[in-house]
Amino acid sequence: MSDDHFDKVYKARNEAETRALYDDWAKTYEASVEAEGYATPGRCAAALHAFVTNPDAPILDFGCGTGLSGLALRLAGFTTIDGVDLSPGMLEKAGEKNIYRKLTAIDPDQPVPGGYAAIAAIGVIGLGAAPLSALQRIFDALDTGEKCVFSFNDHTLEDPQFQGCVDTVLAEGRFRELFREHGDHLPGLDMKSTVYVLEKL
Repeated sequence: MSDDHFDKVYKARNEAETRALYDDWAKTYEASVEAEGYATPGRCAAALHAFVTNPDAPILDFGCGTGLSGLALRLAGFTTIDGVDLSPGMLEKAGEKNIYRKLTAIDPDQPVPGGYAAIAAIGVIGLGAAPLSALQRIFDALDTGEKCVFSFNDHTLEDPQFQGCVDTVLAEGRFRELFREHGDHLPGLDMKSTVYVLEKL
């Protein structure tokens, strides 16, 4: 494992430590994950595209990082993408791609912006990254008919509360599940992820 950020990223820490880690990783993040075959952005973008039929519909890339997720959304055909992230260093790199309509820093307890056809949280929610409360904030930001795509990697799926959160909102009738698939995440590290697409009812 050539990048020691992989050793650090799945360890529990507070929001300030998370921001500092990703700021420090910003310059080498893309090379690190691409070297391991990072597959989740493309999988998420393709899954969302199957259920959002208007390519010009506005999409929020929550936890956009350096913009790999936004690039995957653009390559899938989406044209109107806004990004938010905790890390100013990551946002700076995302801005260099010129694929976002708007990029905004977001605080850990700040409400997620609404008014989007879909919100994407690609490789964002889980151990060492955004907490489960962030997914709840995404759920709260959606109106009826709007969708979200998100992923849980294998480390995250080891904690039953993450899948439990999804099962709860489905059982309560707040959402319906359009798609769920377990597949490649970082093949070079032999890690997989589950991709979900949910629709707000």
